[in-house]
Amino acid sequence: MVGLGYLDLRTWSAPETLQPEQIRDSSTDARGADWREQDLGEHDLRNANLCRCDLRGSNLSRCQLDGANLRLARFDRATRVPEGFDLCSSGAVGPGAKLNGAFLNNSDLREIDLRGAMLMGAYLSGADLSGALLDGVSLAGSDLRFTALRGAMCRKTRFGTSQLDMADLRGADLQGATLDSVDSIKGADFSGCFGLNDQLPALLNRATAELDHWNPLTRNTTRNSLESLRDI
Repeated sequence: MVGLGYLDLRTWSAPETLQPEQIRDSSTDARGADWREQDLGEHDLRNANLCRCDLRGSNLSRCQLDGANLRLARFDRATRVPEGFDLCSSGAVGPGAKLNGAFLNNSDLREIDLRGAMLMGAYLSGADLSGALLDGVSLAGSDLRFTALRGAMCRKTRFGTSQLDMADLRGADLQGATLDSVDSIKGADFSGCFGLNDQLPALLNRATAELDHWNPLTRNTTRNSLESLRDI
């Protein structure tokens, strides 16, 4: 039919395999591409699809980024963008990112630096934040159900009224974190966590329905995981 485009599999390549030297025009589709620590030169990336692209350590300071889709793109403190471009408000994920109320369900955010980020009311259910840096971040009102926070750095993280049902916090550093007003810890696993000694009595005083709920992933109950911390 006239006007319909067809995908030619003979010339098609997956967006995540695209490298900067292969960019031809501003219709670039680099979803999920790994561009870490690369100099992007003066490429025209206006309206490009850079969703989930890894830009940590990359230099995009001479690129044109107007209209680019940067949702869930990863950046860090070494990422460089053009003067005046607001990377923190672009939907990208990294230090200082403005993500209040953002839909980040099931996102792969392993080892991402989120220090200084705004995540109040964010939807993080099922997200993998293993090894992430969340020191000092406010997660008040966030949906953290089934979220993986294994080995995450959560020092002085403010969990506020977040939901932690079935969350996997094994080995997380929770020194100075505030968990007293979380909505629920039903099935959450705190095995091997650091810094919860002062909060253990209050956490173990929560409802039986929360404490004795079985987590089939970690094969543990919240109560057992918390009681195991008494010997650390």
